[in-house]
Amino acid sequence: MLEPAFDPETFLKTLTKKPGVYRMIGADDQVLYVGKARNLKNRVTSYFRAAGLQAKTMAMVAKIQRIEITVTQSETEALLLEQSLIKQERPPYNIVLRDDKSYPYIYLTDHADYPRLTFHRGAKRRTGKYFGPFPSAYAVRDSLNILQRLFQLRNCDESYFKNRSRPCLQYQIQRCSGPCVGLVSPQEYGEDVELAVMFLEGKSQDVLQTFKQKMEAAAGDLNYERAARYRDQIARLRKVQENQYVHAAGGDVDVFALAVGNGAQCVQALFIRGGRMLGQRAFYPKNELDLQPGELLEAFVSQYYLAARNRDIPKIIVLSHGGEDTDLLADVLSSQASRKVQVVSGVRGQRARWLQLALENAQLSVQAYVSDRRNMFARFVDLQDVLQFETLPERLECFDISHTSGEATVASCVVFDTNGPLKSDYRRFNIEDITPGDDYAAMEQALRRRYTRLKQGEAKLPDLLVIDGGPGQVGKALMVLEELQVTEVQILGIAKGPDRRVGLERYFLGDEEIQIDGNSAAAHLLQHIRDEAHRFAITGHRQRRQKQRNQSELEDIEGVGPKRRRQLLTHFGGLAGIKGASREEMAKVPGISRKLAEHIYAELHQ
Repeated sequence: MLEPAFDPETFLKTLTKKPGVYRMIGADDQVLYVGKARNLKNRVTSYFRAAGLQAKTMAMVAKIQRIEITVTQSETEALLLEQSLIKQERPPYNIVLRDDKSYPYIYLTDHADYPRLTFHRGAKRRTGKYFGPFPSAYAVRDSLNILQRLFQLRNCDESYFKNRSRPCLQYQIQRCSGPCVGLVSPQEYGEDVELAVMFLEGKSQDVLQTFKQKMEAAAGDLNYERAARYRDQIARLRKVQENQYVHAAGGDVDVFALAVGNGAQCVQALFIRGGRMLGQRAFYPKNELDLQPGELLEAFVSQYYLAARNRDIPKIIVLSHGGEDTDLLADVLSSQASRKVQVVSGVRGQRARWLQLALENAQLSVQAYVSDRRNMFARFVDLQDVLQFETLPERLECFDISHTSGEATVASCVVFDTNGPLKSDYRRFNIEDITPGDDYAAMEQALRRRYTRLKQGEAKLPDLLVIDGGPGQVGKALMVLEELQVTEVQILGIAKGPDRRVGLERYFLGDEEIQIDGNSAAAHLLQHIRDEAHRFAITGHRQRRQKQRNQSELEDIEGVGPKRRRQLLTHFGGLAGIKGASREEMAKVPGISRKLAEHIYAELHQ
């Protein structure tokens, strides 16, 4: 007997307006999605209003067999319960943090005479001091290696330490002061422990000053061997400081930056303790419901702290995108940490520089993830399946047109194979003798010139020709290839969706519209090649426009007039020097504010 279909109208009539958690359940009792709400009736009802729903949300709603509700006393309780259920059920449409293991720490034991520095992971049950968390075991061991060279503290276990009759190899290579056989007094060792703690708390400048004072005192006592040892420690510490992005005061901060591109999203996390950056880590969460950046990042961060074991919560959490629940998230994390926790997105100064670093790394990570050959080949395989081709399409070409009100029109042709972008085969076409702004004529000219050359053997014909446009552009492409008698190339058009939203595009295979899931690997491949064609066309258009106008690149930048151009060129010695300068260096030029420096840098490096 078939189970009756879910009746949302009847269900919604009985729904409470209290806060709580809802679970959407599909076939075979699979939990599809877990969500929280301050008003359950309003929130759940929104899923059954067709207007304004994303295609992916509608697809999930179509699978619902029933909805289970849990009422809570507050929205805070709802958030905590939501994260607990997500961790337990792993719903396919939620943001799920798959790496929820505890992070490692450096542990300083509380032995009276000779404390030990060592690696620690798990619950912090033992007495002593814990420093971290570090993003990986490698980061802990690397830091322990630095600490041994700087402060020569022991890392051996108790049984080994108590049964030594002579110093071990660590003493011979100057990574331990030999406390096991009494080669250093408890007082001197204690001073080294204090310096190590200061270093781990981010007070490396104070440690450096202490080393200098000790070196001068040793030299004053004519103890040149000890003075030389302090001199070497100062040199090592300065080298460590050079390798740190920052070693100034800054407190305990976690920074999370989100970058999205070509169907992938990366959350880059930076971990700062005592003003010292301990490391970073990249995560690639799925976004099955096309959440906005702020919603996606908040969902990820709440999973990161609330659904994991023994997660250290810093005093400040910086997000690249804020959402509606930022205050709620801060309250819940404050409750979990038993102290005030700030969750902020608009930051300045050192925190803004950390956030910029995280954003740049997130963008690079997305590019690397999308370009990974294994991911690329899987996308080609999925494209073959979606288009129902008999053989794998191993070579794609995509065309796009770029101009400014018809000026300096340029067409781009980019080529992908199963390894990704094939940049040696990219081509640009300067479009001439057409009505300015006529994209159809520009596309026709570019295709005719390209495929005339391919017929003559200039390069291989593609298996699939991708056009950034709808039926009109596809029709032009079909006409050109028919005239040139190129019959073995399939044509696929990509028309922009409502509000130009990524994932809602329309696809046309020849003269027939087809359906491609916007979240599929095939769609991500087509979005990638279209965006690459767009980028390549814009770059060529700007270069051509610049050449026609015979102007400096600086003249196209809003807010940079003749006086500021002269100051920039004088300060850096030319355009090449300006392009090689950082934002901070540009902001040092008279008349160039920090905001304007950011704008100039972005314009010169896009």
